[in-house]
Amino acid sequence: MSKKPVAGSGFALSHVRLLEGVAGERLELLSRECAWYRYDKGAEIIGQETTGRDVYFIASGSVRVRTYSAAGRQVSFRDVQAGAIVGDIAAVDGGARSTDITALVESVLAALPAAAFMLLLREQPVVHERYLRYLTGLIRLLTARVTELSTLAVPHRVQGELLRLARHAGGQGNVALIDPVPTHAEIADQVSTTREQVTRELSALAKRGLLQKKGSALVVTDLHELELLVSESSFGTSRHWQSLRAGVSRPGGLASG
Repeated sequence: MSKKPVAGSGFALSHVRLLEGVAGERLELLSRECAWYRYDKGAEIIGQETTGRDVYFIASGSVRVRTYSAAGRQVSFRDVQAGAIVGDIAAVDGGARSTDITALVESVLAALPAAAFMLLLREQPVVHERYLRYLTGLIRLLTARVTELSTLAVPHRVQGELLRLARHAGGQGNVALIDPVPTHAEIADQVSTTREQVTRELSALAKRGLLQKKGSALVVTDLHELELLVSESSFGTSRHWQSLRAGVSRPGGLASG
């Protein structure tokens, strides 16, 4: 598993959501400031607690962002698709990397030095405002997650995480296809419970006809019914619940790291 230098272009950067509306000439200049790499599936892009400060634009493929405790236990993860950015937190505050990031599939990323990223934000008001909205959304999301972990019972936490995954995956009408499917252990880490409890809850949902296996994917057969189950929690009328209904899985669609 490795990375290889590749050629980049302003056109490839035009598909990055943060950069929407930036003139083509500026994107070409930006592409020349980046180091472009193709990462094999499973290759490490960023290591948690390392000192790099580059911001990564995901031109193609997808990556998995993980956070680990001091004891080495995975405590959260999320999958980020092409068009997003990762690694920006360290670029802004100058601290160590807050996450571990690996390629889920063969992926092409453009690494922009932190100084160039900060200059971009100063030069491009639209990009600056979009980035601020993303950071604000991140704060709201993390606040909601802390409250959820403190107050919801395990079944509702698992159901809520499943709903986030389904909304993020998209689908047709009232059905969603989750692929790739996180392991039961990964879901357990995400909602602060055990793998066995996740297995029990997913089995219960399958018996109700809300989940079906389709090869390596997982099908949510009735999003509306899953929403109703989550709404039975203490968050039934809260902004947290409204964000789940709207499909908010990460703020601004940009990611972080």
